[in-house]
Amino acid sequence: MIPLSQLSLEKARSIRVILTDIDDTVTTEGMLTASAYAALENLQRAGFLVIPVTGRPAGWCDHIARMWPVDGIVGENGAFYFRYDRERKKMDQHFWASPEELKQNRTKLDAIEKEVLASVPGSALASDQAYRLADLAIDFCEDVPALPESEVDRIVAIFERHGAQAKVSSIHVNGWFGDYNKLSMAKTILADVFGMGWEEAKQSVIYAGDSPNDEPMFAAFPFSVGVANIHAFEHRLKNKPAYIAKGHSGDGFAELADLLLAAKRQHAS
Repeated sequence: MIPLSQLSLEKARSIRVILTDIDDTVTTEGMLTASAYAALENLQRAGFLVIPVTGRPAGWCDHIARMWPVDGIVGENGAFYFRYDRERKKMDQHFWASPEELKQNRTKLDAIEKEVLASVPGSALASDQAYRLADLAIDFCEDVPALPESEVDRIVAIFERHGAQAKVSSIHVNGWFGDYNKLSMAKTILADVFGMGWEEAKQSVIYAGDSPNDEPMFAAFPFSVGVANIHAFEHRLKNKPAYIAKGHSGDGFAELADLLLAAKRQHAS
């Protein structure tokens, strides 16, 4: 991973879209700091497209799409995208699965939930599970004492034994049924809403993240950044981000924003 400070001005000037994880990438220890929120707002005001790509639930994503300075959001690790049209005052929603498929998948996820909670002491249903539509989130350190990595792996194994996908974030194991992830829905919102094809996206999008569930994005985008706390998960990553920020969590995201904004100002002057 190359220090973010070594991203050349020429390359930085080619960036038009910022895709970013939220937990421990924009937030810091569960809090959205003023500097990280200002980074989002400053990027959008400068003309960048800003789209969080998160494992967080539909209920949160509705709020974020409406009230944050963002141009859309991908939620539940790629289950959907939401985009609030402020002129029409309408929330546009696109789901990977049909309503019937979501209902069938929920029944299967309910069975996995019971098995995980019975088999892995100390694990818990994520506190935001009530606001989820497509996945199951198991908490291993957000609102419970941190579980050993071996227990996190046990949770993943249970999901996979049932035929579900499972990804580890910095706080949860998220599992779902369906052939999608953060990358597939990110491609969808870029194409559907912003008319951006994949070849163009590879040249003009940068992705920021911090954990293994960001790996599809790190692998796909030539411009990808890990905030400094990604070092805690480095041994679990086959595909690492191209660049690494000095700052942890929201400070690292603000570092990325400052670099992109400075490059744009220099280009304009």
